[in-house]
Amino acid sequence: MNTLDVRIVTLDPMRVASVLGFGPSPEAVAWEKLAGWAGPRGLLAGPDRPRIFGFNNPSPSPASPNYGYEFWIEVGPGVDTDDQVEVKQFGGGLYAVTRCQGVETITDTWKLLVAWLAASPYRQASHQWLEEHISGADVALEELTLDLYAPIAR
Repeated sequence: MNTLDVRIVTLDPMRVASVLGFGPSPEAVAWEKLAGWAGPRGLLAGPDRPRIFGFNNPSPSPASPNYGYEFWIEVGPGVDTDDQVEVKQFGGGLYAVTRCQGVETITDTWKLLVAWLAASPYRQASHQWLEEHISGADVALEELTLDLYAPIAR
């Protein structure tokens, strides 16, 4: 990837259902929780599926193989929850966004986006860094498509 296709977008505030996984592969743990909750509610299938975002929480540390990953799925008012799911209000914000495909490209694409941000007229903001899960739940890891969201300010 020689050039990075970056677009500037504003994410509107949204209500999200949140699940958290922790361990050496927390993405799979968190996804299992999300799928177990959202799947039976019909939220993971079809062309109108809600947006799904994820991010490290807590981030990896050199001292431990364990870290956390949190998934958010956009939900409307009145959604029912259980002990695995917490409803949160996300305030939205301005983002620099680029797309990557395949699990093996995520780290390098994040590095390129951070370098793009450092050379851009924008500055890093304090709202949440995000990965939007574009592909459906049944894709192979090498076909996983994500939009990476770096929080920015003018």
